[in-house]
Amino acid sequence: MKLYVIRHGDPDYKNDALTPLGKRQAEALAHRFVNSGMDRIYSSPLGRAVATAKPTAEILKKDIEILDWASENTTAEHLFVTDKNGKRRWCMAQQNTNYKNNDTVRLYDDWQNAHEDFKGEAVAEQIRYIAKSSDGFLKELGYERDGCVYKIINPSDKNIAVFCHHGFGSTWMAHLMQIPPHIVWATFDFIPCSFSVFEFKNNENGITTPFCLTFTDTSHFYNSNLPLKV
Repeated sequence: MKLYVIRHGDPDYKNDALTPLGKRQAEALAHRFVNSGMDRIYSSPLGRAVATAKPTAEILKKDIEILDWASENTTAEHLFVTDKNGKRRWCMAQQNTNYKNNDTVRLYDDWQNAHEDFKGEAVAEQIRYIAKSSDGFLKELGYERDGCVYKIINPSDKNIAVFCHHGFGSTWMAHLMQIPPHIVWATFDFIPCSFSVFEFKNNENGITTPFCLTFTDTSHFYNSNLPLKV
């Protein structure tokens, strides 16, 4: 099985929609996915994610299935902090060397000690929520988490697309790759309307773990003469 994790296109956050550029990005992505095909298409319930998924769903004649746990609103509720100036922001919205440095790269399970922004229980609670929801979702697709690997309970060759968001997506991918979230937040960006692919190989011994085949692929922009907007 291949799991495609896709960030929504260039956003109009005020109206929870896509900008004209975002709509063109979504159309370019749909034409890219014609070649690979998608067996099932999932989306966050938010408008900008659904709008990004819509051209792919239409061109492939698939329904869009809503995943409430992929909503950025839920993630932001727990992963926003108030800084010393009273401004609300993402807990990962700092210079990346504040999170990733010689002292923090070895923390692993103690990643919450990497920065004061991470120490609130709400942050840990949201990480656990995403992990638990991911495990339930993948179990329904045939892959049951067992510690750091997955039991193959129903092997699949399907392509699964999930249209989501930056904060949620980068946190979810940290769980999939088993990399502490502060390292992912400080190392990888999740470009609008890019996609990352995780392959669950159907090994003969019935155990698998996802390979990251590509991260934030934007090749469809170049094919459609679209600018790369980070």
